[in-house]
Amino acid sequence: MTEQLSWQVEASTLRLQGELDRETLLSLWEQRETVMKQIDTIDVSALDRVDSAGLALLVHLRQILQQQGKSPLFTGVTDKLSSLITLYNLQQIIVSTTES
Repeated sequence: MTEQLSWQVEASTLRLQGELDRETLLSLWEQRETVMKQIDTIDVSALDRVDSAGLALLVHLRQILQQQGKSPLFTGVTDKLSSLITLYNLQQIIVSTTES
């Protein structure tokens, strides 16, 4: 059974939770323009799994923010996600901040 993807908007942060993969990303994809209107930061710390389709969606969400004139940041990037980002050579695209 595939875990679902959920998200919530808190102030200017989009918090993603669950699995972000080709089986679960459709609902966020369909609402992406509306969801991203007030977002500056995407928190991925509660994602259990991200596949290449999920990574592509993160890149696309970043692009939406850039089109709005924002410099999007990602927080909570896990070691697994960081490895995937490196594998696809996206370190300059998926810019992560560290939280103290």
